[in-house]
Amino acid sequence: MSIHPELAEFPTVAIPGPLIGYAKSQPAGQGHNGWHSHDAGQLFHVVKGSIAIDTEMGTFFAPPERAVWLPSRVPHQTRYLTDTEIRYIYVQYDHAQDLPQTAQVIQVTTLLRALILEFMSYPRLETAEGPAARIAAVILDQLKMLPAAPLQLPMPQDPRLRDLCEALVRCPAHIPSLSEAAERCTTSVRSFERRIKAETGLSYRTWCRQVKLFRALELLASGRSVSDVSHKLGYEGPSAFVATFRKSFGVTPGRYFGGEAD
Repeated sequence: MSIHPELAEFPTVAIPGPLIGYAKSQPAGQGHNGWHSHDAGQLFHVVKGSIAIDTEMGTFFAPPERAVWLPSRVPHQTRYLTDTEIRYIYVQYDHAQDLPQTAQVIQVTTLLRALILEFMSYPRLETAEGPAARIAAVILDQLKMLPAAPLQLPMPQDPRLRDLCEALVRCPAHIPSLSEAAERCTTSVRSFERRIKAETGLSYRTWCRQVKLFRALELLASGRSVSDVSHKLGYEGPSAFVATFRKSFGVTPGRYFGGEAD
């Protein structure tokens, strides 16, 4: 994921008050302006569907009723994995400095969802003061408090490690062994383990498990069955895949995407 040099400039989003909101429907497979960035902070609230947001530091995935928070001036590109209904909340630069300064996925609580809906019911030019401005202030307070969800795939910055990891992202069904991975990076196993842990915060084994799970999220979001996904990604069977998914995300794939019973 290379970052283009022209992204050193940060286009300004016109915001009459601390926040401005937009609601859109995006078709599956559509990208959003390629790599770009904003002077404002941005919240992507997924109402229906699923998105993946690529950044230089990794990829963030958001299914329904979750959101991705991007601080100001973070180059990114958005991929819509399914037909998606989404709300974009832009946070004026000065106000965004009080919010988390790292990209993250958050759970959209019932309160935050209601606040966003109410805020967006006002005409955009009338949000700088009055009731809409007070609602915006509460939204900002909520964004400061919401915990991050474990839906990031961190990418290393070391060129050899990054080349390896990007290859595994493209084809996570065929994961090389630890010794093979170290050999591809022309380093010893011990040095490889130490470097990937330092750069991603994860062991090689854990990182590989994450990349398979995040590929599973994309496939499931596109409508593939649990059986198809488990076979494509090399799990021993659907039950093994579901068990791994539940251990990582706390729920089965069915509950994660559609709220169906186990």
